[in-house]
Amino acid sequence: MIEVQNISKFSKSGRKLLNNISFTVKKGEFVGILGASGAGKTLTLRTLNRLLTPDEGVINFEMSPGIFKNISSVSKKELRAIRQKIGVIFQGYHLIQRSTVLENVLIGRIGSISTLRSIFYGFTDKEAAEAMVALQEVNMAEFANQKVASLSGGEKQRVAIARAIFQNPSLVLADEPISNLDPSNAKLIMKLIKALSDQIPVIGVFHQPLMTAKYCTRVIAIKEGQIVYDGHPNLSEEQLLDIYGLELEQLQQF
Repeated sequence: MIEVQNISKFSKSGRKLLNNISFTVKKGEFVGILGASGAGKTLTLRTLNRLLTPDEGVINFEMSPGIFKNISSVSKKELRAIRQKIGVIFQGYHLIQRSTVLENVLIGRIGSISTLRSIFYGFTDKEAAEAMVALQEVNMAEFANQKVASLSGGEKQRVAIARAIFQNPSLVLADEPISNLDPSNAKLIMKLIKALSDQIPVIGVFHQPLMTAKYCTRVIAIKEGQIVYDGHPNLSEEQLLDIYGLELEQLQQF
């Protein structure tokens, strides 16, 4: 679970980029963050693992049952431990192209092993077997020994999801995970993330309201740095127009 309480972020000139953002996400939820370009969606997501530090507010992350840490104020050492519990699925995959599919999945736990072990010993056979199970969950086990560079965009994103699964996180963040994909692969990825959210809370930034309506359990809409909607994923045309303005027409094709 993650609890976001009244976080705000200011630009260098003093303009409020995020304005008192608050929400809580629990196990079983797949939350889609929507909004027009520049609304503050990605800024909000980046605060959740402190790639961006909010200027105000608190972000409480449940490290283990009943044990919370405030991401926005912990030390660098504590932040490293927290990030080991937060999986991230990126728009651009963030995979090592020259390495194999299996090697890329194993990297999901690189932060949880010592530097000495990572340099001289690498991962154990047991960990490799667990990585193969993660690949099986996204139907990519047959590609385990194939170089990532040879994969399609949809296949790469499935590897990225397997990496997140193998990390064994308590939360998954998805940063526009289907923006580079065709409609068929986008639907496949959304189904996989939806299945993942049954076990782990998932928060994602999306530009496709029709996709979030179909696959997300809840939608948060941000406009000009503020939450203007938090609820059922099926939004009316009027609500979408208020959220997106002139951008809505080009988004409705997804």
